[in-house]
Amino acid sequence: MDADVIIVGAGPVGLLLAAELRLGGAHPLVVERLDEPAEQTKARGIGPLATEALWRRGLGPQLDQARPGGTRDLARDHGTTLGHFANLHKLVPDERRRGTQIWQPELERVLTAHAEELGVRILRGHRLVALEPDPGSAHAGAGDGDGDGDGDGDGVTIVVATSRGERRLRARYVVGCDGGHSTVRQLAAFPFPGTPALLRTIAGRVRFSGPVPAPGRYDTGTFLRGGDMAGVTEPAAAGHGPGRRATAEHGPDGPVTARELAAAIRRVTGADVRIEEIHDDRRFGDQARQAATYRLGPVFLAGDAAHVHSPSGGQGLNLGLMDAMNLGWKLAAVVRGDAPPALLDTYTRERHPAGEAVLRNTRAQSALLAPGPHVDALRDVMDEVLDLPAANRYFTELLSGVNLRYDLPYPAPAPAGRHCPDLELVIVNDDDGRDSGDGAVSRLHEHLRTGRGLLLLTPRTRDLARYAAGRVEVVTVTNTEPLLLRPDAVIAWQAGDEASLAVALDTWFGPPR
Repeated sequence: MDADVIIVGAGPVGLLLAAELRLGGAHPLVVERLDEPAEQTKARGIGPLATEALWRRGLGPQLDQARPGGTRDLARDHGTTLGHFANLHKLVPDERRRGTQIWQPELERVLTAHAEELGVRILRGHRLVALEPDPGSAHAGAGDGDGDGDGDGDGVTIVVATSRGERRLRARYVVGCDGGHSTVRQLAAFPFPGTPALLRTIAGRVRFSGPVPAPGRYDTGTFLRGGDMAGVTEPAAAGHGPGRRATAEHGPDGPVTARELAAAIRRVTGADVRIEEIHDDRRFGDQARQAATYRLGPVFLAGDAAHVHSPSGGQGLNLGLMDAMNLGWKLAAVVRGDAPPALLDTYTRERHPAGEAVLRNTRAQSALLAPGPHVDALRDVMDEVLDLPAANRYFTELLSGVNLRYDLPYPAPAPAGRHCPDLELVIVNDDDGRDSGDGAVSRLHEHLRTGRGLLLLTPRTRDLARYAAGRVEVVTVTNTEPLLLRPDAVIAWQAGDEASLAVALDTWFGPPR
């Protein structure tokens, strides 16, 4: 074996997954088709769940360093720092659980340094061309009924093209983190159902000469402008007559040209504009598709390889990073032999509903972004709804995902199944189980940097530590109820009896050792 796990794709999701695997004791290998990291400013931030996850791995200072510049750029490009639902910029962020404005290239640099510091190998200039699971792999959907499959065979061989010819690499598992056009997904034949694009957007940083029309909604689309950013959102078929083939001037791939953007602005606004320069360009549609399962035998998908959708609300990067947080510790535990392979089946069962939720709300946003007087009327109503504090909070939490709750495989009332916020903890630090009074206060994220689970106990329940049996860290505190947290900070148990704690520990961390 060249590695325990080969990760295809060195974007943020692949890098975080590799770091989580290495932190958990597995040996990952990342292969990336690009010779150098991409510098295009795709995503511009991550949500509260991903922010908290990176703080738990010691990356909080880097996020804090990026936040002021990212927030300034957001205000420049959007005219506000409020969140938005379908470009209705009214969502007030929750200061207790906030995201981070950080451009994707900067985040990739942070995660690359983190992964390399842990000893992760990254092979750039390696393009995947073939995927060969062993014959014993359950690669056709056998297993527990959700398409995952329990048998792994002996591993997977991949073939990559490099500047020196083809190379074969072998591992027990392969994870596709290679984006919306995932080669892993295609080679492994994952079903990828969904809906085609309703709208398309082309945009970039633009230098105009001469008059420019006012930004806003028009009869045939929307003209977007903020700072030096400008773009057009219009029906996906706009500019394409019946039977007309896509060309370099009309996508769907290749750079956005000044001529293409000027033509789109004319279609939407009726105005002729002169564009002297365009750079940092992008094009995207709002097709919404999701892999039917995130696992076929020893092959997994994460991030955009598993789900594609409109970027409305800025949820894609947050969603993918949380895929990595969910899969990484589970895959590492199975590789170490501390958990049965069946643990991997919980990946699809937990993360597929999270993806479905994002596809649902981005489809709703696309419906609100389509042109036409009926949609205009609906937007007027929606604009008024967002002025209601309860509604504003609902949509803010919808886009952040903080209320997402996993369906655990044993009875466990809420908040079990949810991601725990970054609690302040008052630590017991004497042998009598009492707070010594010296102000021993810490934050939850400080106790999860090792990537292990965490059992928080009180002086009254500290005898339950015997159930941990070396499987998780144990900390005694005085200011919260007993909690068992998985390595991804999902609450697995709260203030229950001894029997339920034993079940939760066995489920996520294997039998006592």
